[in-house]
Amino acid sequence: MTDARLDPKSVDGTRPHGAEKPPHHEKASTVEVAPPPDVIEDDPKLTPEDAEKARKKYLLKRFWISARGYWSRRGDGFAWPCCIGLLLLIVMNVGFQYGINRWNRGIFDAIERHDAGTVYYLSAVFPPLVLGSVTLVTSQVYLRMMIQRRWRSWLATALIARWLANGRYYQLNLIGGDHKNPEARISEDLRIATEAPVDFLAGVTSAFLSASTFIVVLWTIGGALTLPIGGVTVTIPGFLVVTAVLYAVITSTTIAIIGRHFVQVSEVKNQLEAEFRYTLTHVRENGESIALLGGEEEERNDLDKTFGNVLRQWALLAHQYMRTTFVSHGSMLIAPVVPVLLCAPKFLEGSMSLGEVMQAASAFAIVQSAFGWLVDNYPRLADWNACARRVASLMMSLDGLERAEQSDALGRIKHGETKSDAMLSLNDLSVSLDDGTAVVKETRVEIEPGERVLVAGESGSGKSTLVRAISGLWPWGHGSVGFRTDRRLFMLPQRPYIPSGTLRRAVAYPRAADGWSLDEIKAALSKVGLDYLNEKIEEEGPWDQTLSGGEKQRLAFARLLLHNPDIIVLDEATSALDEKSQDKMMEMVIRELPKVTIISVAHRVELEAFHSRKITLERREGGAKLVSDIDLVPRQRKRNVLLRLLEDRRPQAKGSLTSGKATLPQNKN
Repeated sequence: MTDARLDPKSVDGTRPHGAEKPPHHEKASTVEVAPPPDVIEDDPKLTPEDAEKARKKYLLKRFWISARGYWSRRGDGFAWPCCIGLLLLIVMNVGFQYGINRWNRGIFDAIERHDAGTVYYLSAVFPPLVLGSVTLVTSQVYLRMMIQRRWRSWLATALIARWLANGRYYQLNLIGGDHKNPEARISEDLRIATEAPVDFLAGVTSAFLSASTFIVVLWTIGGALTLPIGGVTVTIPGFLVVTAVLYAVITSTTIAIIGRHFVQVSEVKNQLEAEFRYTLTHVRENGESIALLGGEEEERNDLDKTFGNVLRQWALLAHQYMRTTFVSHGSMLIAPVVPVLLCAPKFLEGSMSLGEVMQAASAFAIVQSAFGWLVDNYPRLADWNACARRVASLMMSLDGLERAEQSDALGRIKHGETKSDAMLSLNDLSVSLDDGTAVVKETRVEIEPGERVLVAGESGSGKSTLVRAISGLWPWGHGSVGFRTDRRLFMLPQRPYIPSGTLRRAVAYPRAADGWSLDEIKAALSKVGLDYLNEKIEEEGPWDQTLSGGEKQRLAFARLLLHNPDIIVLDEATSALDEKSQDKMMEMVIRELPKVTIISVAHRVELEAFHSRKITLERREGGAKLVSDIDLVPRQRKRNVLLRLLEDRRPQAKGSLTSGKATLPQNKN
């Protein structure tokens, strides 16, 4: 979780709470995302196997629901021109293939006749034919890859925008579903899911046009074949075409049978690869803790187990490749010989010239290659199926979150403006899980400007969940959170986020590194006791790994000073600091930001000295409840505080102040 949910383009780096959030991705503003499709319930009559097949079929449909938007009015304006241009290049290239095929007939006929003049002429014609075909194929590759690149950019931009919107990237960790490793799905799986269809479409179009063109050539050259069988003469019209079709049907059927498990094996392989990458990343990100605990051996065992699963799945995939390669390579060796053998009788009897034999052999190879397109691309088709389904699984999880945002079925916490002079108000706020289980129940609190409120309670009582609900990260529940108009919220979590790059960028985050001058950033670091880092402020490095936990929390306080918000939410933001350093940080905040409103979640009782008020949550069956609200310092004026401490709304007594310590009221519930 980052330190703040702020608009980096605002004047001072903070975002007025309740204002419309800007797009998280620069290109997202140019991509209009269609609403999520309606949810489809499983048919209870289906067996588990049939239900799984139906789910996989729907996943492909779900992928295309979003992916085809690239060619819609909401999509890329260059999509259709590029596709039409690619089609024209394919048609022109087939024309050049036909020209080369005719050249084969002419050159061999000339050689058979010992016609030197024609041989020299055709030799001069051949380079332009080759140059034209090479130019067209090169242009075709460029245009095809441009379509792939732009389609991937468009779809990735839309998916990232949905993933980052409203904290969904965080909420995915809180709900169930098949969306593990979303970063791998957005990067690697989405790349394959957008590259392969363009290759397939171009390949199928080229294969269809080539087959259509050269089937005519085969029919014209080969004519009919007459065979005497058992005293009966049998005539086979277009025998070369019939042979080519039968040959392709046999090879394609064979490859479909022996490779029928290719999709499933490839899909599992991709999932295991993603899990292996995640495990490696997890070790890197937690390297310090693992090293301090000496957990290398345990991590090695876990990595060996995960990698072993990958290798076993690769072995299964290798068997699939071996079987399909056996058929495809055998087909490649046999295909050029078949037409020569079939045409040999006609050539020997003089009814077919050498040039016609070579033209037929070339045409047969092209037709066979076109018909055998599935044989050559079946592995890639299987890989695309697996990747498209993984991307669609992430889309479906985002669909669920988006529908929940638009529906009141589970209940949504509302965010708006306060109706009084309070800086923050919680109005009948209940926080629940995505399945409706209550975490915090019916909390009513008003916090005035400048108040410093400490939220206390035992572990698991819902304090951090309440803070996330206030910030807007936790969407599920009932009631509302109100802020004073145009007030800016800044959060300091227990583990501050340190971005990659220079130390200056880390301090200025989430605004740009040049949002403040070097002197301002150095002054902020000095105030939090990190002045010894001022000389390294422009250095790039793995600051997230090199800074200690306490230094990261100090840096977060320096970030806080620069942004100067109206409301600060501290979620165990001093847990890595010793008591003396914690006191200095709190004193510095109160001194430098005297008017700021503070909401703190912490376990340390020493923090009471820096707060004017303390509210306590108590874990109960059915959800934690607010059981006390006491003043830690005398009040100068009357405050309107709304509490719901008991179900019958009986008011709680206030604690008395004794030697700077608050005496908590006894709660009978």
